[in-house]
Amino acid sequence: MASSRAYLDFVLDQLSGLEDITYRGMMGEFILYDRDRIFGGIYDDRLLVKDVPAARKLMPQAVLERPYEGAKPMLLVDEIDNRERLQDLVQAMYSELPEPKRKISHCQDLNSSDLKSEG
Repeated sequence: MASSRAYLDFVLDQLSGLEDITYRGMMGEFILYDRDRIFGGIYDDRLLVKDVPAARKLMPQAVLERPYEGAKPMLLVDEIDNRERLQDLVQAMYSELPEPKRKISHCQDLNSSDLKSEG
């Protein structure tokens, strides 16, 4: 089951006090980013966040759920109506989130020392 755009818009509105919150649609679901780091996503109209210590500390009763079959379990955020608490959660998680993966170029740059002169 895909997530609704209305649910995404509601979550984004709740996080509107934070700068640089973005999302990316993927197969009917939405991946959420804070300053280019993935902190969670919306799956089947559920807000799930990465299972990091800061999130566990702020949500000690949170249930682990899989966003989809075969995925790592994530923490279900059940208090999305509390804007301040939700923003605090995302801010607290940031330093514990992995850096974005760098894209590897499949082209090799050639500089002048790599070229043999013919002649």
